[in-house]
Parts: sequence; C-alpha cells; structure tokens
Amino acid sequence: MRRRDVLKLGLAASATALAAPAVRAQAFPNRPIKLVVPFAAGGVNDIVGRQWAEKVKGALGNVFVENHGGGGGTIGVMESKRADADGHTILFGSASTMVLNEMTRSNLAYDPKKDFVPIAVFCVTTASIAVNAAVPAKNLKELVAHVKSNTGKLSFGSAGTGTMSHLTGELFKLKTGLKELVHVPYKGAGPGLADLVSGHIPIMSPNISKQILNFHDGGKIRVLAAAAPKRLKGAPQIPTGIEQGIPDFVGQLFLGIFVRAGTPKVAVDKITEATRATMADPAFEKFLLDSGFEPVSHIGTEAGLKYMAEEYTRWKPVVDAIGLKVG
Repeated sequence: MRRRDVLKLGLAASATALAAPAVRAQAFPNRPIKLVVPFAAGGVNDIVGRQWAEKVKGALGNVFVENHGGGGGTIGVMESKRADADGHTILFGSASTMVLNEMTRSNLAYDPKKDFVPIAVFCVTTASIAVNAAVPAKNLKELVAHVKSNTGKLSFGSAGTGTMSHLTGELFKLKTGLKELVHVPYKGAGPGLADLVSGHIPIMSPNISKQILNFHDGGKIRVLAAAAPKRLKGAPQIPTGIEQGIPDFVGQLFLGIFVRAGTPKVAVDKITEATRATMADPAFEKFLLDSGFEPVSHIGTEAGLKYMAEEYTRWKPVVDAIGLKVG
C-alpha cells in the first residue's frame, strides 16, 4: 500500500474517532431514564408517574422511578435540579411543586419557570365540597345558608395546609363570605375523610377519587360540587360549583412531566412524542378516569407555561387573602 493511501486511511480513522463522541452525545436516550417523583410512594403523583413510566418504555427504554418525598415536594424538585440537563432525569411535577410552592414558601431554592421546562400536563385531580350525611344541605346554596345560621360552630377539613384541597376550601369561603368557617388541616386526605364519614367534621374539600365517589354513592357523604370548569367525565353525576352560582370556582391539581431548562432539543422532542403517544392510548385514558383523574392535554413548553401562568393568577389572590406561608 502506498504511503499516500496509508495517510488517507489514517485520517479517515481519526475523523471517525473524533466524530464518535459527538454522535454518542446526540443519541437519546443512551442510558436508563430516572423519573423523580417528589412525594412518597402510593400517593397520586406516584400512581400516575409510575403508569406514565411504564407506558413510555417502548419509546424511551428503561425508565425507573425514584421517590424523594418531604418539604412539600421541594426535596424531590431540588434532586432534579441538581441533575445534568440531558433529559435522563425527568421530574414528575404538579401544581403543588410548580405553582403553589412559589407563592407559599419563603426562600424557595428553585424557580419553576426558569429552572424547568414543561413537556406535558396530562391530567388533573379535582377538588370538591363534600359534607357528612347528617348535614342538612343538598347543594351549595343550602350549605352556605346552614353555615351562616351556625356562625362560628362549623369547620371544614382538608388534606393539609397549603394543599389544593385546603386552597379550594378557602376559595369557597372567599366566594361565599363564610369567614367564620374554621379550617382543620389533616396529615393527608385519608384521616380527614375518615372524620368526615364518622361526623367528626361536617364539611371537607377533598380531591375527587374513586373512594370519594364510593362513599358518595353509598350515602355516607354527599359531594355537593366539583371544583371544575365543567362536569367530570369520571363523575358526571356531580354538579360543578359554577353551575350552582359560584363563578370561577375551580380547584384542580395538575400533574405532568418536566425536564431541566437547557435540555437538548433531541431529548425534549423524544420525551414529548413518547408522552403524546401515551396520552393517545385509550388504556391510559381509562386508567386515569378509573382512578378519579381527568385527562387534559397541555403538550409542549408553550402550552405548559401558559397553563402554569393561569394557575398562578388563579391562586395568588387566594394565598394573599389568607396570608398563607407554610415554610
């Protein structure tokens, strides 16, 4: 082989070797993807997050879930923020972590709008106004009259201070003038629901779930209103608060997928398409509806940021009105 041919082969081999890292850098995914759920296993974030992770494995390969609970979701969000912005760490975000924490927590160490990019918001869990079966109210108008005739004697329970359940109850108070209705925070929806069923509290603002609907259908509680823009597909028998004369009475906790700001477009596009395909899967929609969630479709960064801004605008006056700070 002539010297000139040897040099050509050498240069070609060198070019290939130099190009290989660039090709590998552009490939996505090139290792397992971690989905960070910033709440404990078994909750609504975990349930939906794991279902999403299972559904996208065909498109994205191995997707595993890590739960990092605590601090109202802030610990898990910070875990995601510290990860490389390459798409291999995905955050399962919600209205709690991506909207409410920004206005209710002092010295928040992340900026939801600057540090993260929404891929998709694909479902909401809707809050409600429910009463114990012994409460003599069949609708919101009757409930307001009942509370006003028992000024200072009644209370409402929620899943905890600063939760969507709590803020929906406060929104109901503000819109109906029920200033004397005392808030009783519980450590989760379960204990509060148990007290509602037993009659230890007369009113609660829980998120609608299969369990809530079972208690309603069984006559143990009455769900008077869903805090939604329109009746829910999974619970069409429950009227909305808006139908009953309370304008803009909407309390919905959104759930979706976020990545670090600066994540390469190739990764964002692939995660987006995998999520889009999952959302179009009738089995995934059925899972959401059967679990008490309402499917929505806010796909892409622009749509996600717009929806987050709308939720911030909705809740900031409520938070300011009650002077809420949880840490």
